[in-house]
Amino acid sequence: MDYRKVTAIIRRDVLEKVERKLQEMGVQGISVTKVKGYGEYVDFYSRDWMVNHARIEIFTHEINADAIAQAIMEAAHMGLKGDGIVAVLPVEKLYRIRTRALAESDEI
Repeated sequence: MDYRKVTAIIRRDVLEKVERKLQEMGVQGISVTKVKGYGEYVDFYSRDWMVNHARIEIFTHEINADAIAQAIMEAAHMGLKGDGIVAVLPVEKLYRIRTRALAESDEI
């Protein structure tokens, strides 16, 4: 199985720009979740220091993972603390719920 999971945590105000970039690239599917937390940037004015961000998750073939990560960084970059992170992780198994079958490497 040659899949990767690309996970990005980005500023919410650049989410639409990132989504457009991924659609232009032909990315087949993405999941977007609104999240909050802190890392490099902390909101000291908030009681819990948390900052609102968006998390994007994409399962893709390994040959596309780096291009997707680069595209996310290009579209989300503002040059400020809190721009976010991108992680590329190996996927051990990926199942299709509809068919209950292990996804083939050419399906995604």
